Amino acid sequence: MHRAAAILIAFVFLVMPFVACIPSAPAAPIPTIQIGIGDSEEPQEVAKTLQIAFILTILALAPSILIMMTSFTRIIIVFSFLRHALNTQQMPSNQILIGMALFLTFYIMAPVWQKINDTALQPYMNEQIPLQEALHKAAVPLREFMLKQTKEKDLELLVSMTKGERPRTPDDIPFTTIIPAFMISEVSTAFSVGFLLYIPFLVIDMVVACVLLSMGMMMLPPVMISLPFKILLFVLVDGWNLLIASVIKSFH
Repeated sequence: MHRAAAILIAFVFLVMPFVACIPSAPAAPIPTIQIGIGDSEEPQEVAKTLQIAFILTILALAPSILIMMTSFTRIIIVFSFLRHALNTQQMPSNQILIGMALFLTFYIMAPVWQKINDTALQPYMNEQIPLQEALHKAAVPLREFMLKQTKEKDLELLVSMTKGERPRTPDDIPFTTIIPAFMISEVSTAFSVGFLLYIPFLVIDMVVACVLLSMGMMMLPPVMISLPFKILLFVLVDGWNLLIASVIKSFH
């Protein structure tokens, strides 16, 4: 090892004089990017700057919007409950569950996004409506979806705790109230589904534990024996098909 290092160092010192004799090419100019704040005399330039800042803000908040204002929360919680009920540790992995939940979210939310595209995005891109009107029209389908999935008691709880005049119609409820009520309802629904998922697998664990105790195998973990039976049950009843169909139908 020391001999190889010595040979490498000697080679570097022998090559360096030849490299120094090579004529260097003229340096090409390196482009630079400058960002500054200047004065503007035209309101249109200020409006475009504000629109760019607004779009960048929306892109930064896109992951939070996807999680909080769509069906993603319910789906990923149900998948997590299923994995814990099966006790398969990290199988399916987090990446697979998140990917499945993400594409199922795209499938469930496709009608809502199609309405937003038809009523708000395309007219705005074609310069038929201003930005403020486009945002107002884009919020209508999303508001309808969230109100449809929100439980009345959760919405009533947040409305009752809001100071000021109580809304008379659903259209008067602000987004700052609808979003947390929607999230509470989604978590509550997902936990209800998770409880139902646990029941058959819990019965299998109890039966296996009773059989092992009756046979005197107290040192053998019941989970290790019940795992194949739980997977077999889930496969025989076509569990993924039933689970995903139930989750999709719960949003209709």
